[in-house]
Amino acid sequence: MLATYKKPPLELDDWFEKLSSYLSAADINDVKRAYQLAATAHAPQTRASGEPYINHSITVAQMLSDLKLDGEVIVAGLLHDVPEDTDISLKEIEQEFGPVVSKLVDGVTKLKQAADFKDDSFSKSRKEAAQTENLRKMFLAIGDDVRVVLIKLADRLHNIRTLGSLPTYKRKRIASETMEIFVPLANRLGIYSIKSELEDHSFKHLYPDTYRDIARKRDQHRHRLETFATRIADELEAALDEAHIEAKLTWRTKHLYSIYIKMKRKEVDIDQIHDVTALRVIVKSVRECYAALGVVHTKWRPIPREFDDYIAAPKDNGYQSLHTAVIDREGHQFEIQIRTEEMHHQAELGIAAHWRYKEAGQAGNLALNQKIAAMRQAIMLQADGNTAREFVDAIKSDVIEEKVYIFTPKGEILELPLGSTPIDFAYYVHTEVGNKCRGAKINGALVSLDYQLKNGDKVEIITAKKGGPSRDWLNDNLGFIKTSRARKKIKHWFKRQNYQESVTQGRSILDREIN
Repeated sequence: MLATYKKPPLELDDWFEKLSSYLSAADINDVKRAYQLAATAHAPQTRASGEPYINHSITVAQMLSDLKLDGEVIVAGLLHDVPEDTDISLKEIEQEFGPVVSKLVDGVTKLKQAADFKDDSFSKSRKEAAQTENLRKMFLAIGDDVRVVLIKLADRLHNIRTLGSLPTYKRKRIASETMEIFVPLANRLGIYSIKSELEDHSFKHLYPDTYRDIARKRDQHRHRLETFATRIADELEAALDEAHIEAKLTWRTKHLYSIYIKMKRKEVDIDQIHDVTALRVIVKSVRECYAALGVVHTKWRPIPREFDDYIAAPKDNGYQSLHTAVIDREGHQFEIQIRTEEMHHQAELGIAAHWRYKEAGQAGNLALNQKIAAMRQAIMLQADGNTAREFVDAIKSDVIEEKVYIFTPKGEILELPLGSTPIDFAYYVHTEVGNKCRGAKINGALVSLDYQLKNGDKVEIITAKKGGPSRDWLNDNLGFIKTSRARKKIKHWFKRQNYQESVTQGRSILDREIN
């Protein structure tokens, strides 16, 4: 018996009308045909909650359209589970929608995670091995077509929104994997809208009591914060009008996981987090960003060491904005973010904005194009000579995690993964510098070799004339190294020593036999 079809998350006619704001008639027709195919193929199927399976496909496609991705990606989003879960083959999809859609669907199909296994007879080691191999495929997909990963992120986001029907151990496993892999990946691709929601849902399943406590405290302050926000916005709007700066002002409430991390890092309660809400000021040009900053700092007193210029020095994922924290006459502290409309779209859409600009006939963001190319190159470099586990570990540490920017003694800037140490830095400079590293100075002061480098640190490595690395450096519990590059170089050094030792012993045995 066929499942009774229920109304999808958004009325389809309304969604198709919404798509017409940026897609061609031909693209929308393809989306409609893809929906009909997916609805027919998935008609007998339901999810664990009892909801018709097609609702998942529609929601994933709608998320992709919210990112303003092209028609082929939205079609692939609708069809992403069809070849795997129904009788319709990938070849039939290619015949109907072309090779690009087929390739995207095939790419997503190959990214099925170990957490999706329905057969609990699989051993833990087998599941972990399958998960590692599928993560390897996902990272390689970035090197092929990053749009595959955007579809997978949307798929994961809807899955983690709807974990309620699964057992607790499965919810925690999926949430843990999401926090470890998909959150930093979304962050690296600059898609804040997906990254923050993935974090909050994972947080809710991993630490439910803490999640509820912070949510309760935030809600208790909501009315007071909204009243305060309205007053501040009115005051700033008047000051900007007086300075002849046209701006759009909106308030952003910090996500629960971000509040939790800040509370934990500063060891304070939510009352002492001054950027639970932040006022966003969106202006027309970069010049007006700095002019608006001058207005803000004239009206309210800036808080020392709470200003960041991400316009002059963008984040590694392309994010640009001015961030400042100020204090009013009553002693209230709050954050203000200033950016252009284009920067705002980049902040929300990240790498997805790349296709938005391409579809509009623009050249796109050159810096973003370069970062995509750099990510692909880094991934492909790790693809050779590593096991699946080594490959995934290398990508997690060297590619998707946040970066710090370090100065060499000559003033050159190097980019290293967040959490890197002087030993990682030494191996980045040169293999022999790493092998002979015995100490380090940061900004002229001696530090231990497990010191975690910070943005702007000037690093000087102290080397010995002889000797090599310590085996302790390979002990994960001691925190001496972060990068796969350093780990690989250290292992190679010991492997070479063992080889030379074996050769020497062999010659000694041979000499004794001959004599």
